[in-house]
Amino acid sequence: MAVFVSVRGFLQCDAPQLAQLERIIRSPEVDYPYNEAWALPGRHYNWIHYVFYGADIHADSVEPMLDLLRTIARIPPSDEDNDHVTGLFHASHEMDGMSEWQIRDGRVHIGPAGDRLRYLDA
Repeated sequence: MAVFVSVRGFLQCDAPQLAQLERIIRSPEVDYPYNEAWALPGRHYNWIHYVFYGADIHADSVEPMLDLLRTIARIPPSDEDNDHVTGLFHASHEMDGMSEWQIRDGRVHIGPAGDRLRYLDA
């Protein structure tokens, strides 16, 4: 029986980081079967760029997804503000429950999602 994980979340970055992020997720070298689940808005508003993701993936694809997010998290800051790409993802595993993936400080931090988000697993 296949086990699935519902992964949904977003990243935020500046324009130069967005260009690098797009190159990463659209690269032919990226061997991730759910890469088409990324959504980049067709129009940009104001200063922060947002990139969204949502898919129900096989449990064995979680590590490749996390590797992809780790690569994205390592995109260097591009201006004097020294801001890295940041974001937040929730992963609902059919067997193990929900976890939270925080993208910040150049890394992916994984922890429990807590009860406040349990309604998303309904």
